[in-house]
Amino acid sequence: MSIDSAPQPVAVRNGYEEKLHQHWEDKQSDDINLLLGATDGLYHHHYAVGDYNHHILDAAGDDRERLILREMHRMETDQVSLVTGALAGLGPNARVMDGGSGRGGTAFLVHEQLGCRVDGMNFCAHHNRFARDLAARRQCADKVFFHDGNMVETPFADETFDAVYTNETTMYVNLREAFTEFARVLRPGGRFVLVTWCRNDAETQSSAAVSAIDEHYVCHIHARSAYLRELLHAGMVPSQVTDLTEEAIPYWELRSHSRLRTGVEEPFLDAYRKNHLNYLVIAAEKSRDA
Repeated sequence: MSIDSAPQPVAVRNGYEEKLHQHWEDKQSDDINLLLGATDGLYHHHYAVGDYNHHILDAAGDDRERLILREMHRMETDQVSLVTGALAGLGPNARVMDGGSGRGGTAFLVHEQLGCRVDGMNFCAHHNRFARDLAARRQCADKVFFHDGNMVETPFADETFDAVYTNETTMYVNLREAFTEFARVLRPGGRFVLVTWCRNDAETQSSAAVSAIDEHYVCHIHARSAYLRELLHAGMVPSQVTDLTEEAIPYWELRSHSRLRTGVEEPFLDAYRKNHLNYLVIAAEKSRDA
């Protein structure tokens, strides 16, 4: 039986991953994800860049909340263009891995916009069950797969993929371990695209706001310099680095007005405004000599 049809074991390997796995398994009814995605079946676990329609804040009561949630969802869906734009040129014969695929929002859009096959890796079993059901309903279960497993220790053979991407998931992994694995499964010349928030270590070595975000999400936000260093160590050469820190602020301003705000909005706003946290898009190619 191939890995495409056989369920894979959940790969929780240490105390931190056990804590993180439990964090996600406990979030099976998180309204801020589930309510936003209910309109079109695209459920996201990432945030957004760009401005919002400020006029919606003039609405009152339930109408105001409905408009805020609709606008947040639009922004999160539009954010996926950061990934698809960096993967432009891939076609229906390409195979792509989504590292930390959540409930599948990015994977479905990558497939729909580029036509390629997408394999999501995620160690949250209820996310994968949810995403597989959506793939069947969206009639793409033969092209978009969700595997139970650890994205830093995948079951795939060497040089399986034309591209790998991570959409706001690298704050949950050891970068050296993850990038080494991504380089292993990438074909020579293949592209890795990551969207992430990271600590601006050119500005500060510690930040109370960044620490508060870490605690809230059971993550460890990496230093900006670590991304470029570890990409090069893994034999992947950056070709694009885009800083969207200023553009990341409006989303959190809007979310702070929602009834579904969780308390992490102020740390994000504080960290972005002080330039202690950066929002980056990085594209890199696996060296053909690696």
